Amino acid sequence: MRLAILDKGHGIGAKVLFAAIRLFSGQRVVDAVKLVAYRPEFYGNPMKRLTHEAMRGPSDWSVGDRELMAAYISKVNGTEFCIRAHSAVARKAYQDDERVSATLADLDTAPIGEPLRATLRMLGKLARDRVVDADDVRGVLAAGASRRQIEDALAVSLAFNVTDRLADAFQFAVPGPKAFESGAKFLLARGYR
Repeated sequence: MRLAILDKGHGIGAKVLFAAIRLFSGQRVVDAVKLVAYRPEFYGNPMKRLTHEAMRGPSDWSVGDRELMAAYISKVNGTEFCIRAHSAVARKAYQDDERVSATLADLDTAPIGEPLRATLRMLGKLARDRVVDADDVRGVLAAGASRRQIEDALAVSLAFNVTDRLADAFQFAVPGPKAFESGAKFLLARGYR
């Protein structure tokens, strides 16, 4: 059951922000934005900082790689809103629709490097089984990822396992492709602030 709080639980400041978003983007405000605007001191602001650091902070992973991680984690979790949102951002970041589509369709044959493939495998296991062990990490290291890259990937995993579960709990609406394209442009330009 969708919680009405996403549609009616915001103060005047958030409502003005939503009107500005609609005016400038030509799109309705997506539920992810509504969620971070509801009780920003409790969830929104801390989660925006965590997600921005994971997705746009210093890393040996590219923005496209991290967005692909978010889309892949969301695919394992079955969270349609986040799959579409982060696939759109990854496509724009890479300027490569095929890489994103192929990775989400079949990780084993995707046109990506082995460090990223092994990392996605580990992140998928973590999302699915909620546990990874030393052997999983050793496998990613053996594929060529660095310890820092694994740490950065786990930060992406934290952000998107939380976001996916909230998107499912709040039953985020899944808008059309134009909304995701508009959101992708915004996220590439500004990040998650």
